[in-house]
Amino acid sequence: MKARRWLATRPGRRHVNGPSSLEGLLGIVRVHHPDADVGLIEFAHGEAARWHAGQTRHSGDPYLTHCLAVAAIVADIGMPPTVVCAALLHDVEDTSCPPGRVAEHFGPDVAQLVSDVRTVKLRAIPPSGLHPGAARPASRSPHEEAVLAIRLADRLHNMRTIEFVAPGKQHGKARETIKVFAPLARAAGLAEVSRELHDLSAAVLQPTPTAYAVTTRLLALLTMLLPGTQRARWRQEWQAELAVLPTRRTRTRFTFRVLLSTPRLSLTLRRSVSQEPRW
Repeated sequence: MKARRWLATRPGRRHVNGPSSLEGLLGIVRVHHPDADVGLIEFAHGEAARWHAGQTRHSGDPYLTHCLAVAAIVADIGMPPTVVCAALLHDVEDTSCPPGRVAEHFGPDVAQLVSDVRTVKLRAIPPSGLHPGAARPASRSPHEEAVLAIRLADRLHNMRTIEFVAPGKQHGKARETIKVFAPLARAAGLAEVSRELHDLSAAVLQPTPTAYAVTTRLLALLTMLLPGTQRARWRQEWQAELAVLPTRRTRTRFTFRVLLSTPRLSLTLRRSVSQEPRW
């Protein structure tokens, strides 16, 4: 399979924000690679969980949720298992993970991906290069395509959770996303990713909240009614559904349905947690 086809694959709607578990991630991988040996991905998940243990995001969620989300976006694009492993491990160099451990256990290709995701700078594609009939950028190698996929997935999930970042930093990330990341996604054939990056950034940069931003914030607030261990999962699922709805009316209807159903969902989840065996 050519690298360009990997990036041109349309992400599946149900996976747009990523799974809340390793099983969910493996399910996405098997959709695109039914015969893949997922053992390496399972090991990469264990390594990410080990080295990110105790780390949390600005939202208060375990850092591992970010690794899973980035890996899920990469998997849903259609990237092979080795790239999914690199996505799971893309931030381990910020931990106490010993240098050389990734190369030792996952091979030089995965280690180089993890390194390049952190060090290779992305450049904005000139708008003229995107017009029909205009000269296209030179084809990227599979390695470059994989680096780009992980960087786009990382930025996409960070933009989906940007409300937990300080306002000043939000604006800087949003401007960079519109200038660099959204055009790169569009040129790579990921129109939906590009559109979402642009919309999330515009919601940050506009002086007054848009209807999309308001409903997104309301959904985030509604998750506070749920058990703490379930908030990240349901916030991501609700925002994923919201992101693919085409009109303001459909987004409003969806938010209203969530508003009505959240109290019952909260009771169900809390009852389930209380019935779990305690040791």
